[in-house]
Amino acid sequence: MNKKFSVVIIDSIPVWCVHTKGICGVEEAIKNLESKVMSLKGRKCYGVLTGSPEDGIYRACTSIKNEDNFKSIEKWIIPGGKYVRVKIEGWEKDPTVIGIIFSDMAKISEVDNTRPSIEFYRSQKELILFLPTKG
Repeated sequence: MNKKFSVVIIDSIPVWCVHTKGICGVEEAIKNLESKVMSLKGRKCYGVLTGSPEDGIYRACTSIKNEDNFKSIEKWIIPGGKYVRVKIEGWEKDPTVIGIIFSDMAKISEVDNTRPSIEFYRSQKELILFLPTKG
């Protein structure tokens, strides 16, 4: 898998989200989010982890649209700032590659643990990972 890391600055992103403890509940969180917003089709989707994969808070998130008026779902803001970025394709065949690549990213950068790691699901096959960096 060819990985090309770059450093980018992203803006804060307002989202709807559903959270769970660690990454073990990711699928359930995504299904819960989808049931609350009716459909994720046509929306930007994110997976956001604050803390460790085992004990941290994982948020399944989707973009906020002007016409949205959901009462049973949390609004949150994905923090902007400087991130190490990498695009991966084919992740859906082996989702464990996500954690491996985040670990590789952490080896080349001083991680800012005050902000979360972000998965941006650009399409069914393309995923962009953002690791917060101090450098």
